[in-house]
Amino acid sequence: MKLVSKSILVFIAVIAISCKKNPAESPEHKALVTEHELMMKTHEEIEKKHASMDHDHGTMVTSHKNFKNDSIHLANEKAHATILGSHTSLVEKHKKLIATHKALEEKHLTGKISLDQMIKDHEELKKQHQEMLEEHHKMVKDHEKVKTEDAKMITDHAKEG
Repeated sequence: MKLVSKSILVFIAVIAISCKKNPAESPEHKALVTEHELMMKTHEEIEKKHASMDHDHGTMVTSHKNFKNDSIHLANEKAHATILGSHTSLVEKHKKLIATHKALEEKHLTGKISLDQMIKDHEELKKQHQEMLEEHHKMVKDHEKVKTEDAKMITDHAKEG
């Protein structure tokens, strides 16, 4: 009787294990993949904006060459360079976040982590992503402010000229 009971238990365990659902098919994993695709698109937009900011900085520096020792323009350049440097760091930090997110997806897909752990880790990464987006938007706003101030200074300088 013990042998039959053990055999039945082993049989049930084998069936349960063999019928285990593919992690890639779970709604939670599909949501993770969708979120990753969204993060990638967002990152592309962040990098495009960064390239634009870098271009604007080059234009600003070039336009200031006509103004000899103008401390106001130099201060504006320095403020813009600071924003650009911070944004460069943000872009790199976001790249690492995306890599971590992709690794999480792989760990869940291969069964190295549980669904519960994947959900917990994913929520933390989503939170970090949102914080980075907010930081990005603030930097973009600060960039636009410096750009506007610079354009006004150049216009004022031309009127004086």
